[in-house]
Amino acid sequence: MAKRDITPEQWREKLTAEQYRVTREKGTERPFTSDCGVDDSQGIYHCICCGAPLFENEHKFDAGCGWPSFDRPLGRQSVEEHSDTSHGMTRTEVVCTQCDAHLGHVFPDGPPDTTGQRYCINGVALDYHPDE
Repeated sequence: MAKRDITPEQWREKLTAEQYRVTREKGTERPFTSDCGVDDSQGIYHCICCGAPLFENEHKFDAGCGWPSFDRPLGRQSVEEHSDTSHGMTRTEVVCTQCDAHLGHVFPDGPPDTTGQRYCINGVALDYHPDE
């Protein structure tokens, strides 16, 4: 079964209620509640739903916004971007290419000395795998 074909009931069995709300219902976790703090360890953040690799820890930065922020995804194939006009504003939604999990949004106010992008990602959508 393709990861995009998993039923809502199957996702509910696999995920916590908060992970399901954020990733499958396009929710947002409360700011400053994620345990994805900025540190110097090397590793990869994976999609909590399907395990696909999404972001490298070395491209993470503290944006002060309350959510984990990255200046780029792991690769072009890692995430897809879609227009999001919900909540009376226009934003760019970021989803996992493998399973369509809602991850967060990308904004053009990231570090100017890198990509200038801020991938503002819900921590509950991520599973960190440190390098060994």
